[in-house]
Amino acid sequence: MDFTELVASRRSIRAYKADKPVDNATISEIIGFAQQAPSWKNSQTGRYYAVTTPEKLAEIKEKALPEFNRNNCKDAPALIITTFVKARAGFERDGSATNELGDEWGAYDLGLQNQLFILKARELGLDTLIMGIRDEKALREALSIPDTEEVVAVISLGYRDIDPDMPKRKATEDIVKFF
Repeated sequence: MDFTELVASRRSIRAYKADKPVDNATISEIIGFAQQAPSWKNSQTGRYYAVTTPEKLAEIKEKALPEFNRNNCKDAPALIITTFVKARAGFERDGSATNELGDEWGAYDLGLQNQLFILKARELGLDTLIMGIRDEKALREALSIPDTEEVVAVISLGYRDIDPDMPKRKATEDIVKFF
């Protein structure tokens, strides 16, 4: 599948095949690919917490996700929690912010990584849903995420059990200004 087809086939999936697990080697391959994303001064501050055991999946879904997201990923065999190391991307060595965005650069860099994550997953026949509405404190407690990291998203990962149409996109002329 070429890149255009890959991007066109990617969807936010809310129904997964419950009987088809994702092995840790595949998850590591996807994360390794995502790690190739550019980052502020090559700081590579993205971090991943892969949840694959039935017991931990049930705990995270119950304690850290609101009901609608719990339903969206109820059969997902893996959840990937993404974080970034605070006060590194977008900061000078002395700890001062390089520009007005500060830690938003860490989120930007992680977004680049997460984009590669979901595209590599799709290339391997897997699908994802990025969920930003989650209980950060419950995630920190359940996965021992340190305070030095900012919790950003939970990505469900698995094999799709539905094939939704592509949502409508804005026209290019509605989102660009040429000067």
